[in-house]
Amino acid sequence: MSKLVIVPTPIGNLDDISARAIDALARCDIVLCEDTRVCSKLLNHLKMDKKMLLYRDDNEERQVPKIIDLIGEGNTVCLTSDAGTPAISDPGYRIVNACRRRKIPIESLPGACALITALAASGLPSNGFLFLGFLPNKTSARTNMFKKYIDFDYTLIFYESCHKILKFLKDLQSVIGATRVICVAREMTKIHEIFHVGEVGQIYDEIAATSVKGEYVIIVAPQRFKFNQCSLDL
Repeated sequence: MSKLVIVPTPIGNLDDISARAIDALARCDIVLCEDTRVCSKLLNHLKMDKKMLLYRDDNEERQVPKIIDLIGEGNTVCLTSDAGTPAISDPGYRIVNACRRRKIPIESLPGACALITALAASGLPSNGFLFLGFLPNKTSARTNMFKKYIDFDYTLIFYESCHKILKFLKDLQSVIGATRVICVAREMTKIHEIFHVGEVGQIYDEIAATSVKGEYVIIVAPQRFKFNQCSLDL
């Protein structure tokens, strides 16, 4: 039966792709991808030759009707992203929503997700968390978001690019102070993977003194959390 299959892709190491994801890609008729160059790299690694269709932020609304028609014509379509799980701070929401409204079958595969990978390895409280993805570019909008959640009872998780990570941390420190515990994960599953864990001021200095290349996950512990006094009561 034709359907939409949500296929998580590796966030770095291509060998992290699951057996089910490989099987889904092998069986599908069309692969939706953000960047054909990135998708081709994965497909070549898997020794597959597949028809690819661009599906990204700037064409998502235009592509949805076309994709719905393709599925209606009997094609099974795999939705991928450049890295991680589609629709999680990546394109995908609109096509999934459209399929749901039309009762088109959807198969969602488990797999790589940067925020979960980082949280599990951070040592920060994981009993509850709020994922806020990428924040606005402007400092005022970003600091307003920090102020809104400064007293949140659970861990906060953000994504940021290498181009704005230092500004992000500077704005974060200006709102929550230099001693709040955070974790900054960079280039997870890749050769240069690194986790910085400690107080905001310390982490800012560490990152400012090194190369900032790569993609970042920032995890902010609740205000009452002390890294050297881990408690199950959090």
